[in-house]
Amino acid sequence: MSVRVLTGEDVRNITSKLSNDFLQSLMGDVFATISSSESTAAYLPHRTSIPTENHTALFMPARLSSMGTTIKVVSVPSSSDDSRGLPASTLVLDKHTGSVKAIVNARSLTALRNAAGSLLSTTLVGPTSPTRIVAFGAGEQIFAHLDLHCQAFPSIQSCTIVNRSLNSRVSTLVAQLAIKHPTVHVNVLAYNVLDVTDERKASLRDSLSDADIIITATPSRLPLFPSHWVRTGAHVILIGSYTPQMKEVDVKLIMRAIPTSFQNTEAQLPVLLVDSVSACFAEAGELIEARLNPDQVVEIGKLVLDSRQREKRETHRSKDGSNTFTGPITIFKSVGVGLQDVAIACAVVDMAEEMDKSNSKVSVGVVIQDFDS
Repeated sequence: MSVRVLTGEDVRNITSKLSNDFLQSLMGDVFATISSSESTAAYLPHRTSIPTENHTALFMPARLSSMGTTIKVVSVPSSSDDSRGLPASTLVLDKHTGSVKAIVNARSLTALRNAAGSLLSTTLVGPTSPTRIVAFGAGEQIFAHLDLHCQAFPSIQSCTIVNRSLNSRVSTLVAQLAIKHPTVHVNVLAYNVLDVTDERKASLRDSLSDADIIITATPSRLPLFPSHWVRTGAHVILIGSYTPQMKEVDVKLIMRAIPTSFQNTEAQLPVLLVDSVSACFAEAGELIEARLNPDQVVEIGKLVLDSRQREKRETHRSKDGSNTFTGPITIFKSVGVGLQDVAIACAVVDMAEEMDKSNSKVSVGVVIQDFDS
């Protein structure tokens, strides 16, 4: 039995050939499975966490009967000053023998599958022609989210990147975006919620008041901004928090995405989408603090299963003198689901095998023969 090893560069070369439509469809299949009543279609035990000297190691096994079985290992740095990102690898098992058939560098894959799920949420309930994005963070997650959204929506004109400091990661991110999306104007704002000047507060407030899409990918334990800075009709994507102690936004913002009895939901469409009700209610600090009931949120998979077509609606940008907003918004909260890792890793390995067939002289990655002999 051979084993294929795919490096980060191999993975990037393969995923560059995957279209936005394919990625959204892939994540749509995953979310539909999560929301399906077919209990045998997937197996997703809770992840195991093991503390080490400098990291918390997360072990996430999962199985999709239609795709395969994997286990992803991610190391989360203990120090918030560690800017090296999250080392991650995924083992893919052979369906027939049960042996490991591939070891895949998952550092960029985690970001890609999250971004594909977030893009799906924007397609389903977000603005149809967004022009401005504000993104909190400067890592792989933010690049993947901005890259996919700029590809999917040519209407996007500007992007504001908000980070605690103007470090090398920010410079790298700006350079990457300039190469891939030269027509999008990129602004950068240094903003630390624990230590911020009035001038920077005003700059962030102005950016948020015009944003069609807001993306947060931070481990913050304090809300990054107050609800009333976010305009009515905005789509907010929350992917940073994954423990009850973390929360990137305040309760008021969460409640603006909850339909109430007096709202015309067809016209205004406030909605709080989640990747998994059970996972988000156990791990998402924002939702736990808001003390929501399960019937107040909607699994994104239910929208996929129902094949609902989002009706076009006018986006309201009315502002009052104080520049505050309290109207309905849409939110997608994701803590990440292991089944997404199964789907994206298996898709990458399948693509590598297809590329081998088209070029029999060179294998994609390194193939170790007789690994399990």
